[in-house]
Amino acid sequence: MLSAARAILALAALVLLASAAPAADTRSVTDAAGRRVEVPARIERVHAAGGPASIFLYTLAPEKMLGWNRPLSPEERVFVAPRYADLPTLGRLTGRGNTANVEVVLAARPDLIFDYGSLTETYRSLADRMQRQLGVPYLLFDGSFSAIPGVYARVGELLGAGDRGRELGRFAERLLAETDRRVARVPVSRRPAVYYARGPKGLETAAGGSINVESLERLGARNVAAKLGGGLAAVSPEQVLAWDPEIIIAGDPAFVASVRTDALWKNVRAVREGRVYLVPQVPFPWVDAPPSVNRLIGLKWLGRIFYPDQFPEDPRQETRAFYTLFYHQAPTEAQLDALLAGLERPRP
Repeated sequence: MLSAARAILALAALVLLASAAPAADTRSVTDAAGRRVEVPARIERVHAAGGPASIFLYTLAPEKMLGWNRPLSPEERVFVAPRYADLPTLGRLTGRGNTANVEVVLAARPDLIFDYGSLTETYRSLADRMQRQLGVPYLLFDGSFSAIPGVYARVGELLGAGDRGRELGRFAERLLAETDRRVARVPVSRRPAVYYARGPKGLETAAGGSINVESLERLGARNVAAKLGGGLAAVSPEQVLAWDPEIIIAGDPAFVASVRTDALWKNVRAVREGRVYLVPQVPFPWVDAPPSVNRLIGLKWLGRIFYPDQFPEDPRQETRAFYTLFYHQAPTEAQLDALLAGLERPRP
């Protein structure tokens, strides 16, 4: 009888252990959208839902990346550590016209889908829908500037990269705090009127409060398109002429190549005075497209343009340090020349 009782107790113990095992293999995480999600206790394979998430993940834990959202161009690849430049293209689940094939994403066997950016209801709903459709945990984190230090620390812990997350978070925290202190010293009357030109014709821009112009607004620039409704908006050359910005920050090389000889633009103050600046593009643009942690180095670049007396540091040293820490590879002198061309002396 005793041995039978022991056998029953042993069997019961095994059942209890078996039922407890799944709980030990998962943990509950609440993301920035307030969504409570069960994720694996150990996360090794991560799919980035969109461009901002892809860049964030590459800076934090590239060894856990399953692939890129789009193919890297030859110009971009040289700035990315070789072992990661060759990762496959899996497409994106978010953004304009998502391109990811669900079967391709599932075939990559992700432990987690990671999204990073806006926290609007659109993105919350997308996260819920994709999680149901794919059966893979999906976490969404705040992509705003002020959130960067905390997100690095939190996601670093989540992915088992706590030390790296804290290091990048501290860098971001210092940079943001120093930027804010310097901008606070600039009188409002000295803060420039700026137009942010997107696209090959320069006729797409962003309204005030949009994540696409968060860099400009963090630096106290007066966004001439601030009162437009929504996020991104199309405008006419006549509207830009009426705004007559002092500075144009451009995101497309084709626009910069043509704007100085374009009759539609020649009378705009920034064009007349040679104050049209092309955002450095590689491996990821410094101001937007996509708006991720790549924008951190853009604060230094924009600061140098808007307030050179407040941002006197050597841009080469600043760029080299950022690329080495965040992109896992120091740029060459020739690459620094290309990235910073035109910063000190815009072409007439």
